[in-house]
Amino acid sequence: MTNPSALLPLLQLASPALPVGAYSYSEGLESLVDRGQVNNLATLEHWLTQELRHGAIRLEAAVMVRAYQAITTQDWAALRTWNQWLSAARETEELRLQSWQMGRSLLRLFCDLDLIRQFDPNCQRSLQEEGCNFAIAYAIGAVTWQIDRRSALLGYLYGWASNLVSAGVKLIPLGQTSGQQLLLTLQVPLQAAIDDVLRLPDDGLDSCGWGLALASMAHECQYSRLFRS
Repeated sequence: MTNPSALLPLLQLASPALPVGAYSYSEGLESLVDRGQVNNLATLEHWLTQELRHGAIRLEAAVMVRAYQAITTQDWAALRTWNQWLSAARETEELRLQSWQMGRSLLRLFCDLDLIRQFDPNCQRSLQEEGCNFAIAYAIGAVTWQIDRRSALLGYLYGWASNLVSAGVKLIPLGQTSGQQLLLTLQVPLQAAIDDVLRLPDDGLDSCGWGLALASMAHECQYSRLFRS
């Protein structure tokens, strides 16, 4: 951490107790478990590792980094552009609504805590009207709490991984010890994903997320569901 005092805010931002409703989403994992494609610790590890290497979370994290830079330089037009770009990149309505709901909740929390008084009010209003993606709201919090870029990226990816491991523990089901073992195993691909995302140029923002898109579309019409996505 470049600023040790930012450690506690980072933990708060990445905490499962953050009231944005992340626990209610499985990002297509529920449909994969229902069809037997993810049915044990090994297949869950494979799915999450491939998502980190090639999937939509890699794309989201890259946009979060760009939003972080735009906020730091107060380039509000760029921030709005990246928010719109990320909304357009969501491949299903379910995934888009998830991102908007979590982003809206986090932005509202920052307002209630009076943490973004210096944020451009016109840009804030535009984000609220257009639908603020979670990656954008997360970047706002990271800059406000003076969390350095790499640490913010680590918190973003770890929060995603932790939430889906928790969903997998419930759905497959797995024991809590297996879930913690998986989080330990994911440390290596998480670090690799951070390095990869920080090197990505703007024209390299792509993902091989068709598996997630198909899982999400199947989940939208799944007969019985525990999760919202």
